[in-house]
Amino acid sequence: MSILPRNKDNCPTLLLAPMEGLGDVVFRKAMATIGGFDQACTEFLRVPMNAHVPSLAKKYNPEDTYPIPQAAQLMGSDPVLMAEMAQAVAERGAPRIDLNCGCPSNTVTGRGAGSSLLKDPELLHKVAKAMVDAVTIPVTAKLRSGFEDTSLFKENILAAQESGIKFLTLHPRTKVDGYGPPAKWEYIAAAKSLLKIPLVGNGDILNVDDALRMLKQTQCDALMIGRGSVANPFIFHQIKAHFSGIKYEPKWEQFHHFIMTFYQGIIHLPERNQINKLKSVFTCLFKASETLQSKRQQMLTTTYQDGAAFLSHCIPILKDDWQYSA
Repeated sequence: MSILPRNKDNCPTLLLAPMEGLGDVVFRKAMATIGGFDQACTEFLRVPMNAHVPSLAKKYNPEDTYPIPQAAQLMGSDPVLMAEMAQAVAERGAPRIDLNCGCPSNTVTGRGAGSSLLKDPELLHKVAKAMVDAVTIPVTAKLRSGFEDTSLFKENILAAQESGIKFLTLHPRTKVDGYGPPAKWEYIAAAKSLLKIPLVGNGDILNVDDALRMLKQTQCDALMIGRGSVANPFIFHQIKAHFSGIKYEPKWEQFHHFIMTFYQGIIHLPERNQINKLKSVFTCLFKASETLQSKRQQMLTTTYQDGAAFLSHCIPILKDDWQYSA
């Protein structure tokens, strides 16, 4: 059986991307109330050189997006510690383990992890192979197209493949690019022509048309969607509806439940933190239409006492023009 199967309507596997900050456990649980995606993945669990693996592994909970399978994403550069951590999260029930070779944060790359591994294909291979050899569950990897440039692109994706990973996800921007310039889908197509293992395409999928164009242009095997799912939580259902030949019509009640589930997950935080968390998500939600976009700055700059006050102000605005086009 394929690790990235297509459904009965020939829709490829759809994965919710791990997103540090935005895609935390609260967001993943809220997204699970809407559903539509086939797999989720944690934000990275950093495995530093002085890691105490047993206590660190406790941060992983496979039930966070139940019943949607949730992989554990690990980030580090020490093959021995990464293998130990892989074993530990596997024992906690992880269905899959993903190696982070893409985080562009300077605090991460300055310690030799994340996209820093793209500077050394041999080390990337050693880390990935140590993880593969340590567990019986699938190990995968998510890469960017390079660090400062793409000069080691081929070497990196082949090093990852030769480690024994089951599939590779490519975000076609370099570390230096961050999230700014358009994703260069031609690198996904190039990776597809080089790899023998399945390839997941990621980057700049904001609607159904984007998803279909990526599949056609790159021939990738599956799709991973990150920020596009924050802006439009129904995007996975809309893609599947296209392949099934039906029209998907989201309901306000479902969307409202998504928002309130997210809020309940942060209600224990200090008031300022509640508001900052809500603003990070609503900033994306308010990009759904020209009307909402025109009110985005007002939403961001208005002073609120707490999360409840923020919601009281924003939900009526959102309800008036919340429909997300496919």
